[in-house]
Amino acid sequence: MSIAVDGIEFDEGKRQGISMNVAVVGYGYWGPNLARNFSSLEGVSLRTVCECNPHLLKKAQKAYPLASMTGDFDEILKDGSIDAVCIATPALTHYDLSLRALRAGKHVLVEKPMAMSSAQCDMMAREADKRGLVVMVDHPFAYCGAVRKLAEFSSKGELGNLYYFDSVRINLGIMQSDVNVLWDLAVHDLSILFQLGGERPVSVSASGVSHIENRPIDTVYLTLHYDSSFIAHVHVSWLAPIKIRHTTVAGDCKMAIYNDTESVEKLKIYDSGVDMKSASREDMNKLLVEYRAGDIYVPRLDSSEPLALLTADFYHAVCRSEKPLTGAEDGARVVRILEAADRSIQRNGERIAL
Repeated sequence: MSIAVDGIEFDEGKRQGISMNVAVVGYGYWGPNLARNFSSLEGVSLRTVCECNPHLLKKAQKAYPLASMTGDFDEILKDGSIDAVCIATPALTHYDLSLRALRAGKHVLVEKPMAMSSAQCDMMAREADKRGLVVMVDHPFAYCGAVRKLAEFSSKGELGNLYYFDSVRINLGIMQSDVNVLWDLAVHDLSILFQLGGERPVSVSASGVSHIENRPIDTVYLTLHYDSSFIAHVHVSWLAPIKIRHTTVAGDCKMAIYNDTESVEKLKIYDSGVDMKSASREDMNKLLVEYRAGDIYVPRLDSSEPLALLTADFYHAVCRSEKPLTGAEDGARVVRILEAADRSIQRNGERIAL
């Protein structure tokens, strides 16, 4: 089977006898999904599952009887047969476990966020470069068919010059205890935003509140500012009665709406906008606003599971010593925004330069 990622096609199966032995560390919420995709990826062997919870480790053993089980991360580091480590543990442990794996000569795929500071991200990237290893961050929305199609439209200029990016990601969801809602949910929206390319933000402002005593911030409004008139806004919350995953990207030629909760028509392209025309030839300073509401186009999307493409891209990057779509640079870029947003919240919404 051939898969296209970021415009590049590669075989999902084993290429020229190359294989990769993977250890999945953490078998709680996301680990089982990663284990499932790696175990079904031809050319990859799920060698070991590491989990400190005995109940979860039994579940992993039942699902993957041919894989070895351990509760000791050091066993993975000492196992010379393991080529890559997939880290799906709490966010606060990402840096330490990733760095130890890199220093043991293992490629690393780490769940989002990459680390808890940009300095930690930079350290991980330097360690990987020094040892010729791959560090990749699990940003699955970058591999979603709708996001990839939206990025394609943007790169080809079909949306025109972008006006704004507006994203809402709210639900009555799992409230994390180790990170606030920015580091849990906004990671996804920033990853989507950065797939569109274009200029980089110059500053960040944010407002956030914790509505439950002694718990992390659960609702945030984040704004990214640019040198141009483009602006990006992200609203995330764990406290909403319904699940909303809605992104609007507006350009001066066309506009797009990505609704991830839709089962079929997730992405719609609108031939809508405004045109400015002079009122008369005699007075060019008087402009009329003319609204344009044209056709709605619903593009056909790749229905492949994003995580399947992500794990295949990791395998591809390791085999070819190439950078994956969501490599260390992408992960660090997201973390820098989150750091700045946290500082802005602490300073009552003050703009923080990037």
